[in-house]
Amino acid sequence: MSQRYILCMKWGDKYPAEYVNRLYRMVKRHLSLPFTMVCLTDNDEGIDPAVRCLPIPSLNLPDGLPERGWLKLTTFTPDLHGLQGTALFLDLDVVIMDNIDHFFTHQPAQQGVFIIRDWKRPWRKVGNSSVYRFELGAYPELLEDFRARFAEIRQQFRNEQAYLSWYVHQHNELHYWPSTWCKSYKYHALRPLPLSLWLMPKKPDCDILIFHGEVNPHDAITGGGGKWYRHILPAPWLKEYW
Repeated sequence: MSQRYILCMKWGDKYPAEYVNRLYRMVKRHLSLPFTMVCLTDNDEGIDPAVRCLPIPSLNLPDGLPERGWLKLTTFTPDLHGLQGTALFLDLDVVIMDNIDHFFTHQPAQQGVFIIRDWKRPWRKVGNSSVYRFELGAYPELLEDFRARFAEIRQQFRNEQAYLSWYVHQHNELHYWPSTWCKSYKYHALRPLPLSLWLMPKKPDCDILIFHGEVNPHDAITGGGGKWYRHILPAPWLKEYW
């Protein structure tokens, strides 16, 4: 039986240690299969001892670059601290709303990367990497290609998930989760104006709720956190899961 890992990353000061701890508690509630949770981080202070903290492999990026999530590509390090098995990567700002066993059991023999299909432009071969599954050690040449062509890649791809999707698609091994499993708070919970002025965000029917853009889970519960033209009411139903 392949070892199962829940993998996450925390670097810099965008998210506190409590986000790692909340993610761990959500996984414990909603994953009945044996697992080990690993956080790749530059600072393990305040993180629950039940989470195994390991250093983020070096990517040697130039200083002062805009944040584009490039560090997440280090999950494809050929030998990631000796870990072997199947990894399910979760962004720190996701909210798990139901059982996630099937994210491991879904087509377990299928080679490649399972990822969220982009909601805004689903015709593109670009996945949302808030939730992706892969075999540790797969695609050992990925980082070699990234490092060798970084200047070119920066111009061609907006962020890490665009490059990752392109790279894996070249191997014909990019697969998408069923569309009902992961939904977006931005696209599936928030209501358009003017309904957002008096109706709270609706609760999507999904297993994992993805937060991207300006609103984080703690903002969503209390309301606010969006751009000036988007009025966001509180979503008290989110407390049950967060």
